[in-house]
Amino acid sequence: MTTNDIEKTAISLEKVSKVFGKAGAGAFTAVDTLDLQVAQGQMLALLGKTGCGKSTIFNMIAGLTEPTKGSVTVDGHDPFRQFDAFRGKMAIVFQGDRLLPWRTAIENVELGLEILGKSNDERRAIAERWLETLGLRGHENDYPHALSGGMRQRVSIARAFATNANILLCDEPFSALDEMTARKLRAEFVKLVKENGKTAVFITHSINEALEIGDRIVVLKRPANIAIDVLLTPEAKAEKQEVIRGQIQSVLAA
Repeated sequence: MTTNDIEKTAISLEKVSKVFGKAGAGAFTAVDTLDLQVAQGQMLALLGKTGCGKSTIFNMIAGLTEPTKGSVTVDGHDPFRQFDAFRGKMAIVFQGDRLLPWRTAIENVELGLEILGKSNDERRAIAERWLETLGLRGHENDYPHALSGGMRQRVSIARAFATNANILLCDEPFSALDEMTARKLRAEFVKLVKENGKTAVFITHSINEALEIGDRIVVLKRPANIAIDVLLTPEAKAEKQEVIRGQIQSVLAA
């Protein structure tokens, strides 16, 4: 890998394996010798059946667990051993909104900015801007219980973008929403990622969602290694979508 390649790579997993349990009959291999590089500015949809290792990969990129073998680097750093280096540089959008019920919408968006030590005025201005961007103007002082599921997830997305993190990790953030709400939010999320030059890894088990979200789709088979890796230009999405869908369905049905 050249210096130029390293500069363009946001996330790199090289020969990564993750084994849970002690060696022998009780050991479980979740990830097996995985090579995966994610370019800066890429929107990667990581697709696979339940239990294929998606969440394990997600947790290694997030620095929540370390690989048994191989190396994981994010922006050139080890996310597990250099966890503090990622303050404000990585944000996570969870399957549930994870809002604090005792804080208003704007106070929830301000949370990451508080941790980063931003001033009260700066926090408020940034949070207001992102709530307005996500269509929540007028709901700044509402508590989570007064918001719909889609609105709460909008607050969660606003919270992630507010820190201006370069990398967004998304763990099936729209799976609990009805399909019409989810589709609208997916489109808005992709637009915001692209407009703001972010790199995103989006975990999903839905083929439709992967095709809507990704400019690259990686399909995993168990234990997590790559079965399909396809780049999707807008033209390819329109012309080859059904072919790609069929390929993915074949892998997931095996």
